[in-house]
Amino acid sequence: MKDDMPHRPAVHALLADGTTIRIRAVEPGDHDQLEGLYAEMSPENLRLRFFSAGLRSAGLAADNVCAPARRGHRALLAERAGQVVGLVEYHSDDDAPQTAELAVAVADGLHHRGVGTLLVEHLVSAARADGITAFTADALSENHEVLRLFADLGLTTTRRFDGPEVHCVIDLHEDETYLTATEARGRAADVASLEPLLRPRSIAVVGAGRRPGSVGRALLHHLHRDGFTGRLFAVNPAAKVILGVPSYPSVSVLPVTPDLVVVASPAVSLPAVAEECGKAGVRALVVVSAGLDTEQSDALLTACRTYGMRLAGPNCLGVANTAPGHRFDATFAAAHPRAGTAGVAVQSGGVGIALLEGLSRLGIGVSTFASLGDKYDVSGNDMLQWWESDDRTDLALLHLESFGNPRAFSRTARRVTRRMPVLTVDAGRTDAGRRAAASHTAAAATGTMTRQALFTQAGVTATRSVGELLETAALLHAQPLPAGTRVTVITNAGGAGVLAADACAEAGLVLNPPSPELADDLLAALPAGASAGNPVDATAAVTEDALSTCVERLAGHPTVDAVLVALVPTAVAAATGDDLVRAVTRGPGRRAKPVIVVRLEQDLPVTLLPVADGEAVPSYAEPQAAARALAHAARRAAWLARPVGTVPDPDDIDTSRAQALADDFLAQQPDGGWLDPRACAELLSCYGIPQLPWAWAETEDDAVRAAERLRGTDGRVVLKAHWPGLVHKSLQHAVHLDLRDEARVRTAFQDLRTRFEGLMTGVVVQPLASRGTELFAGVVQDGVFGPLVVFGLGGTATEVLADHAARLAPLTGQDVHDLITAPRCAPLLFGTQGGGPVDLEGLEQVLHRLSLMATDLPQLAEADFNPVLATPGEVTVLDARIRLLPRRPQDPCLRRLR
Repeated sequence: MKDDMPHRPAVHALLADGTTIRIRAVEPGDHDQLEGLYAEMSPENLRLRFFSAGLRSAGLAADNVCAPARRGHRALLAERAGQVVGLVEYHSDDDAPQTAELAVAVADGLHHRGVGTLLVEHLVSAARADGITAFTADALSENHEVLRLFADLGLTTTRRFDGPEVHCVIDLHEDETYLTATEARGRAADVASLEPLLRPRSIAVVGAGRRPGSVGRALLHHLHRDGFTGRLFAVNPAAKVILGVPSYPSVSVLPVTPDLVVVASPAVSLPAVAEECGKAGVRALVVVSAGLDTEQSDALLTACRTYGMRLAGPNCLGVANTAPGHRFDATFAAAHPRAGTAGVAVQSGGVGIALLEGLSRLGIGVSTFASLGDKYDVSGNDMLQWWESDDRTDLALLHLESFGNPRAFSRTARRVTRRMPVLTVDAGRTDAGRRAAASHTAAAATGTMTRQALFTQAGVTATRSVGELLETAALLHAQPLPAGTRVTVITNAGGAGVLAADACAEAGLVLNPPSPELADDLLAALPAGASAGNPVDATAAVTEDALSTCVERLAGHPTVDAVLVALVPTAVAAATGDDLVRAVTRGPGRRAKPVIVVRLEQDLPVTLLPVADGEAVPSYAEPQAAARALAHAARRAAWLARPVGTVPDPDDIDTSRAQALADDFLAQQPDGGWLDPRACAELLSCYGIPQLPWAWAETEDDAVRAAERLRGTDGRVVLKAHWPGLVHKSLQHAVHLDLRDEARVRTAFQDLRTRFEGLMTGVVVQPLASRGTELFAGVVQDGVFGPLVVFGLGGTATEVLADHAARLAPLTGQDVHDLITAPRCAPLLFGTQGGGPVDLEGLEQVLHRLSLMATDLPQLAEADFNPVLATPGEVTVLDARIRLLPRRPQDPCLRRLR
């Protein structure tokens, strides 16, 4: 248990029915409200809570909870509409400071809505940060609700029965079971909260004018003409009817309270409109208005949180749903969205319009569309969870310019993308630049690398443009995934085939020549002069029947994962009446492998050619677009084939000692800084990360004695100068190698002391390391994305060669495998360049433990292990640098609204 128990700010969170509560710390001024909470409880509720139906125990409990803040006690309450509706607290004793007694109380009218569970989740998060490892609780055996609450948390709970009472012990250790349980509860609450936004039964448009050309009028027109079957109202004090829709002067006088209000009024009026909607009981707002100042923004969001309204926008295009029975179009796009199976969420309205038009042109259409605008509330994460529960959606398309909670997004996307493809436009790539090189890791960890790590780990298909996203969506919608990267190109024009083959190779696809048996089969069907390489040149004389035969044989052959058919129109085919496009589309409906077409004369970048049984074949105007789409499909197939992966939990890590080290350092240096070598070594030892033996020396004689003690079998040692902030020791000539005797050690120390007088605080003495592969491992804490682990080739050339890969922590076993195999230097590690393989298990352990260190310690701002020496027998950190900053723990998986 920590002496320092920081205040936790108030947050809003969703209950199981989608409504909102506010969770905050209890204050002394809450005494009367807490007494009121207990006074309104039924005698049975009081008996189950206090083992007595009397109010005396309740009064004493209120006194205790509202007493001044003290060590070993924390209490949180839940508010709804300004009333306290729930309370949770823990109390621990100095005799057992890591164990605390838990107590929960919920108002009678809010049972079975998740109030108690949500409060306990927040208290668990706070208790972990306070150093508590277990809760205890006593309950009557007939108190089934609270016993079920403990059992369903997802934490390991043990019970001991003692007569009519049950003594429970809840282990607060967070594991995948707990995270999965909290996510399931959060997903159900999130989907319920979005019902009024995406399946409203009644809608009002505020700001719907009579003047043609206004945004409000366009919104009302779309809703009125697109078949919305619920009740529709306009809100305009100057009109009785607009476009045939009844109009009222304000939301408060509408004949029914609408589920959804779409607001297109000036920014200055938004706070008052939101307040009025909230008081009327509206459940969701879509705000298309833009240009809010800070005060207006704060007031809008405050009203939404106070009254439990979900908010799309402001500065957005609107939302739409094409489901039968729920269809509505609350956007001001030029055309109504075509019904289909793609879920679309964008921040940019312009990108949203382009995607709606592109999906309609392709015939894919949309299930639901949400323009998030400035994303005050509803986010891409919310929409992913909605689509996950929507049977109509089988493709998710995103355009996100920012991430509010990328770690929660990553966990959600990992889950959703196993059910459907999730595609995004990787926006804002050029904003990333190298940070000032405070460390090798910071220099390597660009914004682009961080986003790529997020998308790669989550299985999200990241494209570079709206066009590429649509091109890839067409293939993923219409064709099966390839089993691998082996593509065969077949063409009726040699030049077109070469262009397609080059594009495939540049996209990372493999073009193997057909086997002799397959080549013979192809040539038997093709005209004279054809060649059966890769590409297969069918010549301009190929007939429709011959091309169809070859396409089917290629698609059915086990050595081919995908077929690309590159076609150009010729007079030969025109003269014979052969339709070479029909040769591809006349096949037996959906094939087992993807077949795509490139037509260089095609006007549109991508179209879907209809096939039997309602299927389609994508046709591209450019071979590069076709190859990119195939490469994306192959990567998705590979991601789906991987094991899910788990984060390891070694039992030899001393998290408490590591946290105490960080706390002690920051107590002495409140602004943070770089750990000295001794503290670095201690922190690494807490996580079982192997280090080369070393000693710290501040004087020449200390260095000599350390050298005698550390000399290896060859008698050589190394001296490394140290001072706070030193990054590139070799570039500063702050390292002396190959020191074989006392005289050389003394000379080296004197040289370092002279050249770095006023800077050097001491030297690190180590034995000369054996030969091996020098690698680099590091971590940097991103303020939004969390800890990013970077790995690659190490040594003095690490930044020059820039051979790095990165993944967001915590790392699963699959993440570590990907991290090790991604850099260009990976063949060196597996012994493919003449040497034996390095100790891969040891390398995996170093990366896992570095990841856990960064996850456990939010104060860890940067860490550099460079070099990490990898040999066939072991992996050892030769040099480590770690910087700590005063940061409070964040819980990215804690359920709360933005």
